[in-house]
Amino acid sequence: MKFTTPILTKYDGRFTRLKTPLDVPAAQRDPQVVETVSAMLLDIEKRGLDAVRDYARKLDRWEGGEFEISRETIASSGDRIAPELREAIELGAERTQAFARRQREGHVDFDVELAPGLHTGVRYIPVGRVGAYMPAGRFPLTASAFMTVGVAKAAGVPHVVACTPPQPNGQANDAVLYTAHVSGVDRVFMLGGVQALAAMAFGLIDELPADMLVGAGNAFVAEAKRQLFGRVAIDLLAGPSEVAVISDETADPEIVAADLLGQAEHGPNSPAALVTTDEAHGRAVMAAVERQLTTLSTAEICGPAWRDYGSVTVADSREVAAALMDDLAPEHLEVITGDDQWYHENLRNYGSIFVGEWSTVAYSDKGMAGTNHTLPTAGGAKHSAGLSVSRYLKPLTYQRVEREATPTVAPATITISASEGMTAHEATAQMRLDRFNGVA
Repeated sequence: MKFTTPILTKYDGRFTRLKTPLDVPAAQRDPQVVETVSAMLLDIEKRGLDAVRDYARKLDRWEGGEFEISRETIASSGDRIAPELREAIELGAERTQAFARRQREGHVDFDVELAPGLHTGVRYIPVGRVGAYMPAGRFPLTASAFMTVGVAKAAGVPHVVACTPPQPNGQANDAVLYTAHVSGVDRVFMLGGVQALAAMAFGLIDELPADMLVGAGNAFVAEAKRQLFGRVAIDLLAGPSEVAVISDETADPEIVAADLLGQAEHGPNSPAALVTTDEAHGRAVMAAVERQLTTLSTAEICGPAWRDYGSVTVADSREVAAALMDDLAPEHLEVITGDDQWYHENLRNYGSIFVGEWSTVAYSDKGMAGTNHTLPTAGGAKHSAGLSVSRYLKPLTYQRVEREATPTVAPATITISASEGMTAHEATAQMRLDRFNGVA
């Protein structure tokens, strides 16, 4: 890859705008993808399960039978995978749910009396029904259910169904099934792509429609979630996966290069960005990337991603490096410097941060770190966080006004309503004030 120099604009004492290939459209809004998904959703909504079956035959190579995978098949899936993989899955489920349970403990119902007799508060109520998509293509995302099914269950969601596409042998991926099983899934259906999301959203395979759709997927899956949003809630629109690293002369170029390629492996359009305060280090990382590409079995994916969506930028200070990275707002951000704590305290925009040379995004991707890997991409971290227990909870507010509070709320309500000309609003408060004052 060609080494790039910083593209900086200085104004009002701030540096801003690092333009790199990481600036790509969320969910890859290909017009053909949008049109295809729209037609499929309309067809499925109109024809129901018949349309789902037609798309399953065409796209999933489904040969008939029931879409639902039996409880026995799900429960026994761990017996059909290698023992070490089973143990790793159980460890990932345990850590992800432990982290999620601790997050749940931080969401506490409360009641506050704002004035005598004026009680207000919040109750955290979980979403009722969640539909999770578990991809299982060339690289099955084994840990996906940790982040979707397991975290939903930790939040208290009573009913979680999942869909996963069939493998070339016509069966579901057993590692993905076992991950769903230990994460607490209620039902699993062997169904892929747009038709899977539509079936969950429209209530075609479960007793009732899902209230929320979650889970990663290809551009068609992401677009289906976008178009279904509003009818159902979604986790977020994400893709392609991306990584950014801040490193300096204290970092091992081989480690930095490996971590950049680790995320570039997700796809040939997965961005990887390095911001460094040391030019020699940046050049050393580029050289290390080229060397490592010659040894990777997935170089045909990582290579194009690095060539077309990679960038290396030199900043003249840690402050500039932090400002550039906050503007980039990457999905995954690694910090490997001699000043890690300063960066951790000052960086604000990222999906999840990995601090220090002993951290790597892969630990989170595979569920070993316990944190969620469903994160905002394409700059979404400027305004949104990733999937967590919070996303599955509705902070429902309530008000309980006692008689004695009437003089503290009714007169001002009457005044504002009258100024707006909203006489019906005014009347609801006036009637209560009159009753309080004993006016007939």
